[in-house]
Amino acid sequence: MTSDARAVPPAQRTLPAMLQRQAGLFGPRALLRIAGRAWAHRDAAQAAAVRAGALAAAGVVRGDRVAVMCGNRVEFLESFLGAGWLGAAVVPVNTASMGPQVEYFLANSEAKLLVIEAGFLSRLATADLARTALREIWVVGEAEPADWQAPEGVRVTPYPEGGEALAPAAVQPGDPLAILYTSGTTGPAKGVMCPHAQYFWWGVNSAEVLGVGADDVLCTTLPLFHINALNTFAQAALTGAEVVFESRFSASGFWPSMRASGATVVYLLGAMVPILLAQPEGPGERDHRVRIGLGPGVPSAAGAAFKARTGVPLLEGYGSTETNFAIATAPDSPRGGVMGWLRPGFQARVADEDDGALPPGEAGELLLRADEPHAFASGYFNMPGKTVEAWRNLWFHTGDRVVQDADGAFRFVDRIKDAIRRRGENISSFEVEQVLLSHAGVASCAVYPVRSELAEDEVMAALVAREGVAIDPAELVRFCEGRLPYFAVPRYIDVLADLPRTENGKVQKFKLRERGVGPQTWDGRPARA
Repeated sequence: MTSDARAVPPAQRTLPAMLQRQAGLFGPRALLRIAGRAWAHRDAAQAAAVRAGALAAAGVVRGDRVAVMCGNRVEFLESFLGAGWLGAAVVPVNTASMGPQVEYFLANSEAKLLVIEAGFLSRLATADLARTALREIWVVGEAEPADWQAPEGVRVTPYPEGGEALAPAAVQPGDPLAILYTSGTTGPAKGVMCPHAQYFWWGVNSAEVLGVGADDVLCTTLPLFHINALNTFAQAALTGAEVVFESRFSASGFWPSMRASGATVVYLLGAMVPILLAQPEGPGERDHRVRIGLGPGVPSAAGAAFKARTGVPLLEGYGSTETNFAIATAPDSPRGGVMGWLRPGFQARVADEDDGALPPGEAGELLLRADEPHAFASGYFNMPGKTVEAWRNLWFHTGDRVVQDADGAFRFVDRIKDAIRRRGENISSFEVEQVLLSHAGVASCAVYPVRSELAEDEVMAALVAREGVAIDPAELVRFCEGRLPYFAVPRYIDVLADLPRTENGKVQKFKLRERGVGPQTWDGRPARA
């Protein structure tokens, strides 16, 4: 696969060309199993053409945005492929998003149409859709009662079963295929503009790292609104493999679902592995066909224990929504405990504050760039200033502090950006702080990460109460739960007399992180267990 896919001419590194190529190469081979539905490889292009027809009938044209808030179901993939076939861009919405976040994504992306699963309709009750460009909503599945009224001018209909099959638009490799929102740090979430060729290269690079071939069955429990799961579809499309999307991750059901699917390649995130290792050992952990897994962020000791128990080696790697699979380990890597080595087609630099290269062994910010055109994102939608800042000096600035060892391996040190990663999700401390500050009892606050027992971040907040107000942390958490995704709700809360600040009044979060969780800290885990 690798040589064939890398030989695809640049002009054909688009989603429509990829779907047409796979139909010709792998036609009747099994491609997809998802929520009781199945496709052969030749079905993907037809599904895209039909869905593009339905989108066009709804007034979507090339260059428009289509938002999708849906679980792992075939309607998600139909909408994604159909938008790409038509030359529109899909805007996946995290299904944990509440009304304010959904409103922001719709308004910032200027999406004209929203595809939403019926179970999420009630989230729109706290979203002011009149502030968006939305004109139509397609409801997937049986509708549930919702305490909201669509604003005037927004048409609400069931998800159309089909449409007139259209010929593919003449999209270019650099045209936007998706706008994927990644949490901001000092401001709102940024919409990462992912071009067609970037999606193509995600599939090529990931398939090469994992050695994916036509006989593999790829199985993921990760959500389709993230690039990780969307990428598995590209891997299968490029190699003739089959991909199985499970509805969600379940520790007790993980190995039974892997056996049932016949999976040979699996996809895990850092915290998932310790959760699986906490399950009772059993013969089912060896009774499977899985030969390899992708496990970015898995602690080295947990990865070794996982292989010892299950026989499955987990590969590490580095790639953000803005970049690609630029750094990775391999099954025969000389050592573990590292992110990996630079892959073909990419350049990396460990840099000082002026973007100057640092010598091996010295920590600095990881900067990346690609040799191939459009292999990285093209910027942040409607945020030219943030785009210039992140891509300055022709390098993408990852915001992660790393060390490159003498043998070329990269090791992660910490995050430079004020971001938190929990349950596989990037959390904006800024957005959590805005919700906390909207509470009548909070005068000031700071949100920051602390480490958890699962080798990931937990969300901690330090608060100063308004004069004469006694803050009840449990009540404050309930306040947050209706306004934030579940993974962004603070677990730890400290109520302080004041926050540590610089002379010009800026909060010194590093002092709060160093202070960490203490005996006076309120811990919401027992209350919400």
